[in-house]
Amino acid sequence: MRVLFLSLQEHGRSPGQRYRVEAFEPALRAAGIELIERPVLSADDLRVFYGAASLAAKARIGLQALLRRAASVRPRLRSRPDVVLVQREAFFLLGGWSEWLASLQAPIVYDFDDAIWIHAVSEANRRFAFLKNVEKIPRIVGLAHTVIAGNDYLATWARQHSRNVHVIPTCVDTDLWRPAPRPTGAPVTIGWSGSPSTLEHYKLVLPGLRRVKARYGERVRFRLMGAPAFRDDALGLVGEAWSESAEIPFLQQMDIGLMPLPDDEWTRGKCGLKGLTSMAAGAATVMSPVGVNTTIVTHGLTGLHASTEAEWVECLSKLVDDDSLRRRLGEAGRARVVEGYSVERWSPELIKLLQAAARR
Repeated sequence: MRVLFLSLQEHGRSPGQRYRVEAFEPALRAAGIELIERPVLSADDLRVFYGAASLAAKARIGLQALLRRAASVRPRLRSRPDVVLVQREAFFLLGGWSEWLASLQAPIVYDFDDAIWIHAVSEANRRFAFLKNVEKIPRIVGLAHTVIAGNDYLATWARQHSRNVHVIPTCVDTDLWRPAPRPTGAPVTIGWSGSPSTLEHYKLVLPGLRRVKARYGERVRFRLMGAPAFRDDALGLVGEAWSESAEIPFLQQMDIGLMPLPDDEWTRGKCGLKGLTSMAAGAATVMSPVGVNTTIVTHGLTGLHASTEAEWVECLSKLVDDDSLRRRLGEAGRARVVEGYSVERWSPELIKLLQAAARR
C-alpha cells in the first residue's frame, strides 16, 4: 500500500509533520505501508520565505514551491498512490486546488492539529495575509474521505463539514523521548521549548519566573530552546537554537517543564505538544488549564495547572522545594503519555484509518 504524503516542509522540520506523521513511519512500514513524502519547502526556502527577505526573493521561492506541488498532484494513470495524506494543507497559498487535484488520484486523509480555520499569519508575511485563504479549510475537510483531528475541540468543528471525523492526539515516540539521569546537587532546571512564533506564550509567565528567581537565586536555572534571539537578564537566560539532535537532550535536562497559554479560540485548539514532550522526558510539568491541557494533566497527579501569576509562583515554588514531588509528578506524567499519547498506543488506529480509506 502506497501513501502519498503532501508535506509542506522537508522531513524533520515541522512539528506537526514530525509528531503527527513522520513519527509513525516505522509502524506504517511494519504494516506494509510505504510513505512517499513530497515536500515543497526546504530549510533554505523557509529561511527566505519566513524571514525578512525581499518580495522578489519570496516570490521566487513561492513560484518554485508551486511548481513542485503541481508536479506532485498531477493526475497519473500509472503509479497512483492508494491514499493521499495531507497534514494541515498541501500548499500554503491560495485555495484548495492542490487537494482537489490530489483527490483525482486517490482518497484523501486529512489531518490537522490547530484551529486553522482562524486567520493567523506570521509577522514577517503580514502584508501577504490576503494570499492565505483560510476559507479553503472547510472545503478541504469536506473533500477528504477521512478527517483526523488532534483533539475533540477540533473534531467538533470538523464534523460541521465531514461525516467521517476521528480523533488521534498528537503523539510522542516514548522510546526516544524518555528520562535520563540527572546530576545530584545541580540547580533545578526550569525549561521551555518552542519557537519564535510561540514565544509570546512564554512571556506571559515571565513576571512569575522572575519572582521565583529572586526567591531561589542559584538554586534554579532557566533554559529556553527555539528562540535564540531571546534573552532575559533577570533570569540569566539566553535562548538556544532548536535542532533535532539537541531537542531530546535539552528536554532530558529539565526538572520542570512549562506550557503557559492564553485562553482564546486559537489556543483551545492546541494539542499540548510542549507539555507532552516534557512529560515524556520525565519532567514535572506545569501547564495552563486551557483546552486539551486539562485532559492531559490532572492537577496534583500527573502535573500541575497554573493560571494566574500567583499560581505559577506557588506551583514552581512547591516543585523547587520538594524533590520527591518533582520525581512523583515526573514519573506519573511520563506514564500518562505512554498510556494515552504515545506512537505505540495510536499507530494501530492510524493504520486502520489509512487502510479503510484505501479500500474505498
